[in-house]
Amino acid sequence: MKSSEMEAQLYCIHCNNNTPHVITYINEKMKHIECEECHNAIEFKVDIMKELYKEVYDRISTKPSRITEEYKQGLDEFLSKIPIRVISKPYRLIRYLNQSYKIIKQYKK
Repeated sequence: MKSSEMEAQLYCIHCNNNTPHVITYINEKMKHIECEECHNAIEFKVDIMKELYKEVYDRISTKPSRITEEYKQGLDEFLSKIPIRVISKPYRLIRYLNQSYKIIKQYKK
């Protein structure tokens, strides 16, 4: 799960002017928009657990096709990278789970 922020010039109805706003996304869905001058904010309801389940499902369901694509690009390179990937997978999985947990904890409040 990924959380990202973007700055944009938007019209603020409280400031009656174009002002900089910070837009927060969770997995490409808007979660929060806040005016940087008056700090007026708009929250959007995003089901965090549904987003997590969807992301995990997409990753699992596309894994066979991604492996097949890598295999077709070059068998020698594919076979040489497998031991490293097998060893590093638990660490990558833990990093992903920690990142997702932090985002879920932040937005579950």
